[in-house]
Amino acid sequence: MSTVDVTRIAGNIGALYALNSLKDVNNQLAVHQQRLASGKQLLSAADDPAGMSIATSFNIRSQAMQTTLSAIGDAQNLLSNTETGLSKIEDILVKMENKALQSKGDTIGTDERNAIFSQLKSFRDEINDIVSQTTWNGRNLISGAAGSGSTGNLNFLTDPNGAVAGVSTFSFIAGSYISAGQGFYASTTSLDSTGLGLLDQNLFVTTTTAGSAAAIAINSALNAVKEGIAQVGAFEARLSFKSDTLTVQQANVQAAYNRIANADMAAEQVEASKLTILQQTSTAMLAQANTAPQFLLQLFR
Repeated sequence: MSTVDVTRIAGNIGALYALNSLKDVNNQLAVHQQRLASGKQLLSAADDPAGMSIATSFNIRSQAMQTTLSAIGDAQNLLSNTETGLSKIEDILVKMENKALQSKGDTIGTDERNAIFSQLKSFRDEINDIVSQTTWNGRNLISGAAGSGSTGNLNFLTDPNGAVAGVSTFSFIAGSYISAGQGFYASTTSLDSTGLGLLDQNLFVTTTTAGSAAAIAINSALNAVKEGIAQVGAFEARLSFKSDTLTVQQANVQAAYNRIANADMAAEQVEASKLTILQQTSTAMLAQANTAPQFLLQLFR
């Protein structure tokens, strides 16, 4: 720093030093005040180019994870809808099996057997109604008649731009109940090998032997539905585990972003208070430096 020569009044160097200090304090104070107002540590890339790049990457990753968590929630709702439909079908099949078992006895007559057959067909038709009503965004979830427009493969999760490491695409293809043209449709016109096969001829209970065959056919359909419910449950469990894992990971990534990008409000307040005091002292020193050369006027009296 140059020597301050107060005898040379054409250039007030002391005042210039005080002014520069005041400008520097004002600039620093403005930065800390902006951080306090915005809550951000990094106000621009110029503050910390490398830190800004890392923080942006963390923020993108965090948002991608949040999007994936939302997709998992949608998938869980879809699976819940699927499970509800299958559970209703299972309840109906249990009643159908009990009716078929009832027809195996020789204690009932023809009229009773005809009534049981009629009831079995009504139950079967209700299964088809449930199948047609179990949809998601216009797509059948458990339809199985060939060409009926069943779901095909459903992608529940995506890995946006590779931002979420270890989260691959879930394709709902493990169970035959969800693949294209397969499911639990109970066709009444032709034997659909991928459906439940509950045709009229499989529900005849006119004799004890026919009642036994009907019970076997219904039991086979019941086992298929039970397997489907188990598969849906396995997917629901997997999605729950994935959701729990991603929730923790997302919180950790957000914490890393917060440490780099967001301001320590307590520290910023301390700095702002300190600079406010320095602003006042710098102003006082500038005023004092501006009046210092006036003592030379005494030489001209």
